[in-house]
Amino acid sequence: MKLKKSHFWYNKNQRNGIFYLLVLIISIQAFYFLFVNYKNEETKIPYTSEQLLLINEIDSLQKIAEAELEKKKNTFKPFNPNFISEYKGYLLGMSVEEIKRLHEFRETNKYVNSALEFQKVTKVHDTLLASIQQYFKFPEWTQKKKKDKKESNYKNYSNYSKSNNLPLKNNSVTIKGINSITKEELQRINGIGEKLAERILTYKNKLQGYTFNDQLHEVWGLKPNVVSNLLEYYRVLEKPTISKVDVNSATFKEILKLPYIDYELTKLIVKYRESVLRVNTIEEFKKIDGFPIEKFDRIALYLDAQ
Repeated sequence: MKLKKSHFWYNKNQRNGIFYLLVLIISIQAFYFLFVNYKNEETKIPYTSEQLLLINEIDSLQKIAEAELEKKKNTFKPFNPNFISEYKGYLLGMSVEEIKRLHEFRETNKYVNSALEFQKVTKVHDTLLASIQQYFKFPEWTQKKKKDKKESNYKNYSNYSKSNNLPLKNNSVTIKGINSITKEELQRINGIGEKLAERILTYKNKLQGYTFNDQLHEVWGLKPNVVSNLLEYYRVLEKPTISKVDVNSATFKEILKLPYIDYELTKLIVKYRESVLRVNTIEEFKKIDGFPIEKFDRIALYLDAQ
């Protein structure tokens, strides 16, 4: 016990020495942390005047580039909405589904010819349509003014009988049937080149033959004055034989393939057929809400109720 006590016993001078030693150690550590800068800070090198000018110029060019990019993104030149790509649709603010509906509609070889038809097909919101329809540019013949002009031109074709479209006896020009016309004969008409001639014949095949003279106005790119030139020599003299589809047994795709019938109209027809179980006459379609009455005489050429 005496041995253990000797190891832990200090006299007064020794205790004072230990106390002063502790005070010295704490003071040195406090001084070091308070006054000695032990952090490895990077030395900042000041820029020269030439470097500052270059930095300012780079910043200015970057801001201009960003502004031009944003301006280009939000500004569009007039375009035909039938040919909107996925990227352009995204820039316009269309959803993936809206773009998909347009592309599926175009795959049926049909076109939208007005802002309202575009909205019917894509189902875009009124707000979006109002903001983008200002950029729409449709072919001239689809515009209302052109439609009025076409009606006026059509009235001027008074040299044939309305009952059977035959030329009047006092007509000095020999009229030929439009459905038997050849590509070479079409190219002899003023205003019709090779491409337009091909379009006229392609559209004739799609319709299974022209039934009405004014169906020529539906050929894309064919101007009213050129149609007038064409009708001076070629008209519908005989009605074509059209293979009709039974609306009661036809599939959705079979109806969709018919001229003048788009995706939305096909849905209306099929929905009506399912609601009445059986369509007795094509005239019933006039009662369908949203049915294009102005196209009924065209649509009736290809549908039958058996």
